[in-house]
Amino acid sequence: MLTKEQLNFYAHNGYLLLDGVFTPEEIEECSQEYDQLFQSKQNISNLEATWKGGWTASSPDALKVLSIHNLQCHGGVFTRMLLNKTLVDAVSELVGSPNILLHHTKAHIKPPGVGAPFPTHQDYHYFPFKNDSMVAVFIHLDDSDIENGGLAVFPGSHKLGPQENASDTKFPLESATPLIAKKGQVVIFSYLLVHGSYQNTSDRMRRMLLFQMMSAEDEPLEKIHMSPCHGMVLRGRNIKKNADIEKRHQT
Repeated sequence: MLTKEQLNFYAHNGYLLLDGVFTPEEIEECSQEYDQLFQSKQNISNLEATWKGGWTASSPDALKVLSIHNLQCHGGVFTRMLLNKTLVDAVSELVGSPNILLHHTKAHIKPPGVGAPFPTHQDYHYFPFKNDSMVAVFIHLDDSDIENGGLAVFPGSHKLGPQENASDTKFPLESATPLIAKKGQVVIFSYLLVHGSYQNTSDRMRRMLLFQMMSAEDEPLEKIHMSPCHGMVLRGRNIKKNADIEKRHQT
């Protein structure tokens, strides 16, 4: 159960750093499965997910980010992490609903020395929802800081609502607040929070998992970016889910 101080911090800043959500054994099991997954896919799949926006003209071509989506379709350990009671209970408290659904999952690796940065943005524009209940759950599988490409945020920017221009021009990465985190720590943040990440200039890997979750009572403004297992119930129930037999194949 989150404390009053934690709830107030999230309401004011739009993010919350948590300890002890997962045990060291759970993080180690996840890390091993994570590494095996990337090793098994890197030579047979296109995993490159480097940002392709306008700012890349000034970035070296060698920079890269490796990504795999829909982790729960690749390994049971990721599904178990999705259903972690401490995690989904915390999300429930932060979004104000006992009913929590999955939107999507993904993993990003920033390799040592060449891990690409990601420009500042809001997740809202990728999948807007009516009540803005969407949160990101960022799980660190390595210690994370500025040097190895860690996360950076603009505290309180979620209060601005959707921004037409949440880019690096209006919110330069060098003005953001770095989120220094230890392996196993979890950051939960609103999809309205302006955030980005640094280039990995270190000799260390930066591995992470990201789960996007929302309230079951919320509704998408557009049906876009619908991933496998979208709408999977992680906590409580989904009272809006249609049970008509004719619509059984719809997400």
